[in-house]
Amino acid sequence: MNNYEIIVYWSMEDNAFIAEVPELSGCMADGQTYVEAVQNAETVIDEWIETAQQMGRAVPAARGKLAYA
Repeated sequence: MNNYEIIVYWSMEDNAFIAEVPELSGCMADGQTYVEAVQNAETVIDEWIETAQQMGRAVPAARGKLAYA
């Protein structure tokens, strides 16, 4: 399990739940259910981190829930 904040919302346009990870630029996933979107986001977070490390890019430390959210 990752400690990155995941924001989940319903998208009428996509007819799916969207899970965004604000701390990781461009990191997002979708799913037909809320749970599926979160599970897919967990997978994408791991892939995002792995790719960043392979490219020698910095990986932001997880801050967890943002204070203003």
